[in-house]
Amino acid sequence: MTRLSSIALAAILAASSAAAGSFATQDEIKTAMSDHTYQGGMLSGAFTEYYAPDGTIKGDGYSGVWKATDHGMCFTYGTDPENCWDLKIEGAAVTLFKDGNVDGAGVVVKGNPNGF
Repeated sequence: MTRLSSIALAAILAASSAAAGSFATQDEIKTAMSDHTYQGGMLSGAFTEYYAPDGTIKGDGYSGVWKATDHGMCFTYGTDPENCWDLKIEGAAVTLFKDGNVDGAGVVVKGNPNGF
């Protein structure tokens, strides 16, 4: 397991035991995610991707679009249908929830340090 995967798994486990709180608002998502790079993962694996202010997603060899809504953060990749997750944001830590369950976790850093 990579160090990033270990960190993401630890964050997921910590978040799943955290007390329930409210999810991030549309404005909180925009502030935390726009012009930031997410480093973490979902239960399916680790990844890093940049969320540009214009709504594009840039990853290692792929792209997509993102948007903040009143119902979380939504993503579209290629011809796949849009998928949305609720977010809890605590400083740089981001926890993603699908249907009320933790589905991923990671951290955000300002800008596009990977040059995607």
